[in-house]
Amino acid sequence: MNIQRTQIGYLVGGGLKENFRVRLTVSPQEMQEGAFVVIQSGHWNYYGIVTDINLGATDPRFADEQTEVRFPAHIAKALHGQTLYANLEVLPNLMLEVGPDEGTPEYKDWQGKIDAGLKDAPRILPVKNIPPHHAVVSLANEGDIAEIFGDPNKESNFVIGYTREQNHPVCIDLDKFVQRSSGVFGATGTGKSFLTRLVLAGLMKHNQAAVLVLDMHNEYGFDDVASDTKKAVKGLKTLFKSGVRCVGLGAGSTIRGNQVDFNLEISTGDISTSDIETLSRELNLRETTPTILNALYTTFRDKWFTEFRSMNRDTVVFEDERGKKKEEPAEGSVAKWALTNGVNVMAAEALHDKLRRLFSQPYIAEGDAAANNSIAQIIQSLEAGKHVVLSFGEHESDLDYLLVSNLLTRKIRAAWEKKTNEFRTHGKAEPKPLIIVVEEAHKLLNREMAAQTTFATIVRELRKYYVTLLIVDQRPSQIYDEVMSQLGTRISGWLGDDLDIQAVLSGLSGRDSLRGMLARLQPKEEVLLLGWGVPMPLPVRSRRYDEAFWKEMSGGGKKSREENLKELGF
Repeated sequence: MNIQRTQIGYLVGGGLKENFRVRLTVSPQEMQEGAFVVIQSGHWNYYGIVTDINLGATDPRFADEQTEVRFPAHIAKALHGQTLYANLEVLPNLMLEVGPDEGTPEYKDWQGKIDAGLKDAPRILPVKNIPPHHAVVSLANEGDIAEIFGDPNKESNFVIGYTREQNHPVCIDLDKFVQRSSGVFGATGTGKSFLTRLVLAGLMKHNQAAVLVLDMHNEYGFDDVASDTKKAVKGLKTLFKSGVRCVGLGAGSTIRGNQVDFNLEISTGDISTSDIETLSRELNLRETTPTILNALYTTFRDKWFTEFRSMNRDTVVFEDERGKKKEEPAEGSVAKWALTNGVNVMAAEALHDKLRRLFSQPYIAEGDAAANNSIAQIIQSLEAGKHVVLSFGEHESDLDYLLVSNLLTRKIRAAWEKKTNEFRTHGKAEPKPLIIVVEEAHKLLNREMAAQTTFATIVRELRKYYVTLLIVDQRPSQIYDEVMSQLGTRISGWLGDDLDIQAVLSGLSGRDSLRGMLARLQPKEEVLLLGWGVPMPLPVRSRRYDEAFWKEMSGGGKKSREENLKELGF
């Protein structure tokens, strides 16, 4: 198929178990690591990315000696052309049958067989064979990018960025994105929050899934000011108005002076003993804690938290038969309850001391005092397709984040499982897909916590119940590897730590070739698209979260190619 592309070289070696080697016919200075290239061979196109650029010579002496000093310029140039060269290492990813040249009898016959059902329609495949020597290698054009990553004009395709060489738009398929959990990664200060805003805005604009943002640092709901440029940044509430409900943690809370749609209060009856166990590290709980919590629940059932909080350390003095004064625990004391129920007194009192940090939290309301049943409001909003941003306000400690996010997610999980079972068993309405956005994910999904929290269960199993996670983190190496392996789409900015790079690339083919590429991304400018949710790995120049983007998200429609290039400064 004759399509205008920029030819850069020809294939000289390589194989399926190693990268292809391409001899450059252009200056190596015109190429970049991560360039998307097409290898054309007969009826097939092979797609890959450049992972390395290296210099070579037919004889090492020609590389060592400066022939331009010893010979006239025209002779030196001729020698260079014959003896010195540059090679590309290309990681092959995909192949596609494109058929004979259009307009030829062979093409008509080929297309006729497809139309008649005698031949399968061409589809993108993993690389299963290799092109022959000297196959032409070119930079991918806009049509190639659209063929692999999708047409930017298709409604479900969201332009996440542009190729670094020729600025062609690169899309992620949002319908596919929501099917599995995903992750946004990047070191601190690399624009991770802006990248997350981009993705969230795209999801909310597409509106095929409800989004719950656990906004630990109050960044996403309302307008803000960028810490580096000091420019105003629009919040998701400003962009999507009534489509987004902003919720503040605690009665009467506001977010940077902005009034929220409603407040979230946690009823004491909603706190389970398992919620406390997830706080073991934060509260430095002992191994005896599960036993004590189980005894509390056995005694008081759903009122265990209220009853335990109301206990005191009082003692009473009495005289025995001999007239001696003795001291014993008073009714209503921790010790009295412990003795009555066969629990170690010192362990029970130690747990009571450690839970004081929770007993005093203002967002925990007594019994049903959370009269507006704000957890139910959040669930109802999400079921109706609204997006919810839960801002933690002044309650930004890890303890608050761990307790509230895990409790809320546990309730949501139960609601979505129930709706899914009703849909499959009784033919009721299909649940709205839900994405839960988790910041500082390593605090909830590290090896120690993963088995205890609801989040790991969601990553492993809940996609069949229409619930997935979008985890946002700067230290992916601290996230449990079983969780990382389940992530579909991974979008990563610059990472400097080898362990973090290794974690982001875990489970991916060709990860050794991609390692250096991830470490050399331009901070705040470039991201690497990876994983099941994209057809192949590709570094791109990310979009800007600016006025042009806000206009498009607010209903301005898809931008033209010229507007896209102007956005990038071309």
